[in-house]
Amino acid sequence: MWKRSALFTGLGVGIFILGFMGYLFIIMAGDYVVDDKDLIMKSASTLVDEKGNTITRIYSENRELVSGKDIPDHVKKAFVAVEDSRFYEHSGLDYRSIGRAIYRDIISGHKVEGASTITQQLAKNVFLSREKSFFRKTKEAVIAINLERNYSKDKILEMYLNQIYFGRGAYGIQAAAKTYFNKNVSELTLEEGAMLAGIPKAPTNYSPVLHPEASKKRRNLVLNLMEEQNYISAEKAVRAKGKTLGLNINKEEKNPALTTYIDMVLHEAQEKYHLSKEEVQKGGYKIVVPLDQTTQNTMYKAFLNPEYFKGAGKKSPEGAMVLMNADTGGIIAAQGGRGYMTEGLNRVYVKRQPGSSFKPLAVYGPALESKEYKPYSMLQDENKSYDGYQPKNYDNRYRGKVSMVDAVKDSINAPAVWLLNEIGVDESKKYLSELGMDIPDRGLGIALGGLDHGVTPFEMMAAYRSFAREGSTVQPYVIEKIYDRSGELAGKASHEEKKVFSKQTAWYMTRMLQQVVTKGTGQAGTANTEVAGKTGTTNFEAVPHGNKDVWFTGYTPDVVGAVWMGYDKTTKSDYLNSSSEQPTRLFKDVINQIPSQRDKKFKKPQGVNDLEPPVDLVKIQDLEAFFHFGDYGLPGVKLQWTPSSDRRLKYKIYTVKDGEETYIDTVTGEGSYDASGRYLFSRPDFFVVPVNPQTGQEGERSNTVGVKWF
Repeated sequence: MWKRSALFTGLGVGIFILGFMGYLFIIMAGDYVVDDKDLIMKSASTLVDEKGNTITRIYSENRELVSGKDIPDHVKKAFVAVEDSRFYEHSGLDYRSIGRAIYRDIISGHKVEGASTITQQLAKNVFLSREKSFFRKTKEAVIAINLERNYSKDKILEMYLNQIYFGRGAYGIQAAAKTYFNKNVSELTLEEGAMLAGIPKAPTNYSPVLHPEASKKRRNLVLNLMEEQNYISAEKAVRAKGKTLGLNINKEEKNPALTTYIDMVLHEAQEKYHLSKEEVQKGGYKIVVPLDQTTQNTMYKAFLNPEYFKGAGKKSPEGAMVLMNADTGGIIAAQGGRGYMTEGLNRVYVKRQPGSSFKPLAVYGPALESKEYKPYSMLQDENKSYDGYQPKNYDNRYRGKVSMVDAVKDSINAPAVWLLNEIGVDESKKYLSELGMDIPDRGLGIALGGLDHGVTPFEMMAAYRSFAREGSTVQPYVIEKIYDRSGELAGKASHEEKKVFSKQTAWYMTRMLQQVVTKGTGQAGTANTEVAGKTGTTNFEAVPHGNKDVWFTGYTPDVVGAVWMGYDKTTKSDYLNSSSEQPTRLFKDVINQIPSQRDKKFKKPQGVNDLEPPVDLVKIQDLEAFFHFGDYGLPGVKLQWTPSSDRRLKYKIYTVKDGEETYIDTVTGEGSYDASGRYLFSRPDFFVVPVNPQTGQEGERSNTVGVKWF
């Protein structure tokens, strides 16, 4: 008898020693198995507007991490009651539950009951694969015990509730609360918390959406367990079980209008803040963006309208548009294509030939900066060749000379090329580089936007900002600020400005570009506010009257933007048979839908001269000359004619005798002139020539008359 007792005692001691050695192994192996970095869970990043309103979320797993203190006690108790009733008593492994599960499995002859604790479930979901093996179960036990050594019960429960899957794409208790009840976890009621606690065991089978009755029974089971474990009273359990599921499903639908903008945010996060797409999707960042959702939705809908996109061939043309806040540089809306898909070809960043929309940047702005030219300076408009390069005017008309104002307004090519030749390509490229466009081209074709590689709508918008804001550029951005998951500022946009043009040049350009919209090539459509801008077209020489690219780049007092339309690849079957009227109209229609952009007017900066209205020449046909007593009763000759109503117009006075013309004087704004009495004796004839004081251009000479004596 004593031998048998000694045997059992020896076995007990052996088991104890083996158990103790196993426990030491688990402790020593724990640091090898547990990697704290794995406990950093994937969390959705949130895009918010500048007022803090949520726009959308970016994630690979729909999870919002919450602190344990934000989770109500009755919610925590519901999960403990149904998943691990001895959670606060064991050290990671519940040996009593393990023994009970083994006994029931033996009795039934197959596995009927699990024994995983909440800590084991966390270990399994975070650290282990789905492989089923004895070694995997051993690792699960090792990790669970070491989690208990390193973290408090409250922290383990918090991590568990943030990690588990609840169906319908919701990971973690906060996402589940929003998905099923459209509220924060802190607002969950007893019965709502119990329903959510019943889902993780089988998210599909206990889905309150797919199987509401099964979900309700499961919820009531959780409530019963809470009552049995003294977490709630019988009264509360009965009352809670008597309630309906009370779902308020949050249908988080992806807005396709945001697709381009989201991709631009991800692009900027990588380029500027070195955050990969994957990091943004799982890093739990809060990203403040300058997006205006109304404008973005308007732009998206406009791009679905085929009336704006006219082309030859079976396919419709493509397009891109981008708008930014003129003050800050924040992008308020962008569309990378008509059917833009996630990570697709974002044409906002695609280089295209800008056509005449490039003239203000490459020619007229630099020319004004030279101080040798002014808006009413006369430019040569001749059909001439420059070492084999011979630009053509779109209407094949050549006026000899034309003012800069008219050359800009009517988008005349020859004067732009002549002027670039005068100021020099190197001078032009210096300013283009300052504007952020380092082009390799060196020919005079730069004046007409005939570039080898082109420029992007994004670059054009950024460059035109210099005209809208007193000659200064600012780097456009889609990320105003970015905060990490702990709320620390991780980066912010730079609003540093760069001076390129003088205030005077910028204002002159604004006034001239306004005339493009009111009187010139940019008249298509209507705008509810003042607009300045420039059209652009590049021809497709393979097809008569066919085009490759059409543009409108412009601005209001508050917003700067660019629109491009064309085919990704222009061919003889796919080309534009429309003009720059289409992007011009689209720009204005989108601007009209921005509530803040109504009845806005450009304001002249202090310290600059305004662009005077043009002076029109008149035709004088009623000149008269007659005997007249002038000052002090002295006899003389008085000339009279009908003057222009514009008193800025000047009139040159000439005599003519024996075929010889002689200039004698100039008057401004008057319709009369007192000539010297000496002409009573020489008796010449007289004529008058109107002169534009802005351009120096002379009009037609008047009728020629002699002196009438009586």
